[in-house]
Amino acid sequence: MDKTTTHASHPDIVLRLKRAEGHLRSTIAMIEAGRNCVELAQQLHAIEKAITNAKKALIHDHVDHCLEAQAGANPELAKGALAEFKEISKYL
Repeated sequence: MDKTTTHASHPDIVLRLKRAEGHLRSTIAMIEAGRNCVELAQQLHAIEKAITNAKKALIHDHVDHCLEAQAGANPELAKGALAEFKEISKYL
């Protein structure tokens, strides 16, 4: 398992997370300004969804590219890929 791998989807995931980070900063400012709780809950929900979608994109990319390539035709590598899938799937 290569811990320093970058995939084609990573720049998109970084953009998603940066967007969520901007929304989080904005929401913090809204809280400090005493904004309406319904508006705050709506913003927090949007932040949560953005982070969840980034996480799903990362995990799906890992499954599609890393685990699939790792499994190949070798049974021992397939076992390792399956173990890694079990490990990463707990974050879904």
